Amino acid sequence: MKFLPFKPFLPLCFTLILTLNIACQQPSESSIEQPNILLIVADDLGYADLGCYGGDIETDHIDQLAEEGIRFSRFHTSPFCAPTRAMLLSGNDNHIAGMGAQGVVTDRFGYEGHLSDRIVPIPALLQTVGYHTSMAGKWHLGLKPENDPSQKGFMRSFVTLEGAANHYDDQGVFERTPKSLYTENGAQATWPEGAYSTDFYTDKLIEYIDDAKQAGKPFFSFAAYTSPHWPLQVDESHWRKYEGRYDDGYEVLKQERLKSLKAAGMIPEDAVLPPNHPKIIPWDSLTAEQQKIESRKMELYAGMVDNLDDNIGRLINHLKAIGEYDNTLIILMSDNGAAAEDFYHHPYFAPFIQEHFNNTYENMGQANSFISYGPQWAEAGSSPFRWHKGYATEGGINTPMILKYPGKTFKNSIYHGFVSLLDLAPTFYELAKVDYPTTFKGKAVYPLRGTSLVSFLENRQDYIHDEEDVFMLEHSEQILVRQGDWKLVNTTEPFDTTNFELYKIDEDLAELKNLKDTEPMVFDMLKSLWEAYAREIQYYSGKGEQKEN
Repeated sequence: MKFLPFKPFLPLCFTLILTLNIACQQPSESSIEQPNILLIVADDLGYADLGCYGGDIETDHIDQLAEEGIRFSRFHTSPFCAPTRAMLLSGNDNHIAGMGAQGVVTDRFGYEGHLSDRIVPIPALLQTVGYHTSMAGKWHLGLKPENDPSQKGFMRSFVTLEGAANHYDDQGVFERTPKSLYTENGAQATWPEGAYSTDFYTDKLIEYIDDAKQAGKPFFSFAAYTSPHWPLQVDESHWRKYEGRYDDGYEVLKQERLKSLKAAGMIPEDAVLPPNHPKIIPWDSLTAEQQKIESRKMELYAGMVDNLDDNIGRLINHLKAIGEYDNTLIILMSDNGAAAEDFYHHPYFAPFIQEHFNNTYENMGQANSFISYGPQWAEAGSSPFRWHKGYATEGGINTPMILKYPGKTFKNSIYHGFVSLLDLAPTFYELAKVDYPTTFKGKAVYPLRGTSLVSFLENRQDYIHDEEDVFMLEHSEQILVRQGDWKLVNTTEPFDTTNFELYKIDEDLAELKNLKDTEPMVFDMLKSLWEAYAREIQYYSGKGEQKEN
C-alpha cells in the first residue's frame, strides 16, 4: 500500500488545457549538475493572498516568479506549523518524524516534539553530497541544544526556536519565555537592535548563500520566514498603501476573492463558498469603531505580505547578481492555511500578552502591539475553502506553492493535480543525485513517502500521482485520508470515528455535501485505510501530556 499523495481526476477539458499549457513549453532535460535549492516558507500565508493566485495584495516579485514557473492549485500541507516543518524536512509523516502533535511532548513514539532519528533531515543528507546547507527564521522543532538546526544538518543558521516571536525585538510572546529564544549556528544568540524579522532573515540568507558561492558549493537554503504570522507588525510604508482597502469587511473580501481566484484560473468557474465558521461575527453587526479596528488588522496583514514580497525580491535579485538564479530550484509555499488564533484574548495567554503589549488603535502594528486578524479575515484568506489553519478541511491545508525550475521557463503554468509537501524531499534528492538511505548514523530509517516531481517537470509524464495513491495525516485529532477524488476528514472533538465525514472534492471543493451515508462502501474503504495508518504511526491523542522540549 502506498501512502502517497495522488493526482485527482479533473474535468477532461481542464486536464487537456493544463497538459497543453505545460507541454507546449517543451523544456529540454536539465543538464545542471546539483542545482542550488532555495526553499521559501511563509508562515500562515493564506491561499488567496498572493496576486498571482487572485489576491489583492501587491506581490510583484512573487508574481514574476509564478510567471516563470508553475503554480500549484492543490498543494497540501498539515494543518499546523510544527508538523508541516517536520514533514517538510523529513519527507515523511509527522509522527514518524517526531511531531505528532504541536505543543505536546512525551516519551511516546511519534510525540517526541523534535525531529526523530527515524528520519534523515534534508540538509543532513544533502551535506553528504557536497551541499552547503543553511537556514534563517523559524525552527519550531525543539528547544534543547541537541535538537537545534545545527544538529540536524544545517551548517549555518540563525533561528527563533519557538513557534512565534516579536518581529522587532526579543520581547517574548509566551510567559514561559519572557525573552524570545534565538540561536546562531547552535549557540545562544541575541536579536540585533532595530532589526525587522523578515529583513534580517533575508540579510542572513544572502550571507549564507554567499558563503556557499565562495566555497564553490551548491546550496540548500531554507528561508523559514516568520511573516505574516502574528503579531501583525510592520512599517507604515508597507501597510499605508492598503489603508481603506478593506473597509467593506471580511465577508465582502471573501466574495471578491472567490471571483478573482476564478479569474486567475486557480479554481473552477462553478466553485462556491462554504458558510462562515460559527465563530465569525457578521460584519454588519459590528459598531463603526469595531469595523475601523478590523479594517486596520487586515491592512497590517497586507503590509506584512507586501514586505515579504520585497524581501523575496531581494533574494531573487541577489541570485541574479551572483549568476546563480538560472541554476536554482526555487520553491515558495505556505506552511498551513490562514491563521485564526487571537492569543491577545486567549484565556491562557492573554494575561501575559496584555501586560506587555499595547493594542490601542493608534499603536496597532508597532513593535509593542500584539495584533492577530482572527478567523474572520482568515476565512477570506482561505477562500474558497472551508475554515482555516488548525483544521484538516481544505482551508487548513490547501496552500499556495510556486515552483521555479532551474534553467527552464514554464510561462505561467498551473497544475491542478493533488501534490503534497512530502513530494519535495524526493525532488530535492533526485536533483542532487543522492539516494535516500535505509540506515543513517547506524540507525534504520523509514522510507520516504512522497514522489519526486522531476519526471513531471521534465515532461516525461503529464501527472505527478495516479488515482491509486493515498495521502494521510493526523494532527490533534484532525485526520485526513485522500484517495482519488475522495476525502475522509474529521473536524470534531472528542475524537470519534463515527464523526468522520466523506467528500468528493472534485465536485465539492467547499466540502458542503457529506456523502458518508450515500457512499458507505467508499466510506468503509477509507476508514479501513485510516485504521491501518493509525496502527502504523501508533496514534495517540496526546492530550494532557506536555513537558518542555
